[in-house]
Amino acid sequence: MQILKAGALYFALVFGAGFVLGTIRVLWIVPQLGLRMAELMEAPFMLIVTIASSRWVVRRLALPSEAYSRLGMGVIALSLLLTLECTLVLWLRGLSMSEYFANQDPVSGTVYYVMLGVFAVMPLLVARR
Repeated sequence: MQILKAGALYFALVFGAGFVLGTIRVLWIVPQLGLRMAELMEAPFMLIVTIASSRWVVRRLALPSEAYSRLGMGVIALSLLLTLECTLVLWLRGLSMSEYFANQDPVSGTVYYVMLGVFAVMPLLVARR
């Protein structure tokens, strides 16, 4: 139960920050610099949010240092993120899954997929002090 709670909290923190940053990106940065540059500029901020959120949740909930606990937290958070993105976000944007993948920029899309992997394994990577 603690792993589920940790995964949900981790998801909520990172998704919330991503929602705020994504709104800023779409409304102000994309019109000025283009989609690729805007998404690439957002990635380092999301990496910082991912590291900080993961570290905070692991410490706050005193998650055990075993790999299965930490990876469980990351997998639960990733599952929640992908579920929300594949339903609500695509519905709001009026896209199907195939249209979504077809419209991904090859450079920033690849960075996004790598960031999803980093998001999933970050709880394992953060050191507990």
